Amino acid sequence: MQLRGFRTSVDQLSAVDPFLAQTFTAINRDLEKLTMSALPSGKTGLGGTGSEDSEGADPFGRLLLKQRKLLEARNVLISHIKTLPSFDNFLSTPSFDNLCSAASCPVILINHSEYRSDILILHRSSSSLITTSEGFYDRAGGLKDRLLNARKQSRLDSEEYESTLASVLIDLYELVGQPVIDRLHELNIPEQSRVWWCPTSVFCFLPLHAMGPIPSDDGVKRYFSDLYIPSYTPTLSALIESRKPGTQLSRPPSLLLVAQPDDSLPGVRGEIKVIQELDIKVERLARRNATSTAVVEGLKRHEFVHFACHGILEIGKPFDASFKLHGDDRLTLLDIVHSRLPAAEFAFLSACHTAELTEESIDDEGLHLTAALQYCGFRSVVGTMWAMADTDGRDVSRWFYRSMLSQAGEEEVPYHERSAMALRDAARELRDMKHVPLERWVNFVHYGA
Repeated sequence: MQLRGFRTSVDQLSAVDPFLAQTFTAINRDLEKLTMSALPSGKTGLGGTGSEDSEGADPFGRLLLKQRKLLEARNVLISHIKTLPSFDNFLSTPSFDNLCSAASCPVILINHSEYRSDILILHRSSSSLITTSEGFYDRAGGLKDRLLNARKQSRLDSEEYESTLASVLIDLYELVGQPVIDRLHELNIPEQSRVWWCPTSVFCFLPLHAMGPIPSDDGVKRYFSDLYIPSYTPTLSALIESRKPGTQLSRPPSLLLVAQPDDSLPGVRGEIKVIQELDIKVERLARRNATSTAVVEGLKRHEFVHFACHGILEIGKPFDASFKLHGDDRLTLLDIVHSRLPAAEFAFLSACHTAELTEESIDDEGLHLTAALQYCGFRSVVGTMWAMADTDGRDVSRWFYRSMLSQAGEEEVPYHERSAMALRDAARELRDMKHVPLERWVNFVHYGA
């Protein structure tokens, strides 16, 4: 999220003082490059062995010194910009009213701390506090541990994992879902409304969108996503950015399809057929044509992107998470973060692990491929919490795009804003198929607008 600040829009500033806008953009780019050169592996990107150089400073120390000087210069520029008419609040901490502007539909924040845990619902200009139950902190931590341990010890398609996931969803509903739904009813929030989850700590690992089943008189199994249309956001600021008004397209969007069908992913061939039959323009990069360079360039030309390939999770190395392309080529999270994508609107990541956090992940960071796409400008992103079944890419894509591209009465709603409902519709279709385990439909999550 810190890197997002280095890509602050300067369109309004350019109209007033183009030189000042260019100078500010240049400093931001230098800071972004410097920040991303310090990889989690400990490499600084500055060369050397880590021992002190002839000037008495190690490479990491020189990096910090350079960063401090750039930040000082940036702060001087910000102070100057704030003296301009109508720029007095430039890059100031958002006020509570501005944060609430993200909550035209309810945003549910969950604070998980050993000192105090709360559930807060923001809606329009008001907030509603839900006092958590006794033992909330420890119970939530236990749910995370149960789920991650089961994922580590059992196959996703095993009865052991299915049983654990089912019990976690039931307990999660009791802990969070029931009090939230009761409060939404008290606030007169209609069912089938959009809602956003903004979790912290262990709740970043838990499938809040699928809590349940919810007790009913008719015996029909219903989950949270049956009552409301859920999305996730790492922060309120990220949601505000994704919902800022953009240029309304006067034509249907175009889509970049990145696909790698092989013996381990035979279902991708069917998924390619589904995407190419869509009633929109599709550019396909497959097999040897899908190099990391070609994909990054393609991302700049299209509003939509659909990945159908292997997603690779590097435990303890979040910046090395990647999409497997042709041969040994990979498109890494860091490659995506480096990209600048002016046309970005929506991304469907039909690959394993694209929104997964592990025991080695830093709580609250939300550092995965789905978050990287949102950071780079995609307003809405569909990702996966763990490995996905090969045929689900084909089936979920078919149901998803049919819903998003043809939602009746929604012609004036941007496509990316239709994607949450479309994913909910597709997940329901998958859930209604015979002999489909919980983990397959729970797997798909929606981030952003």
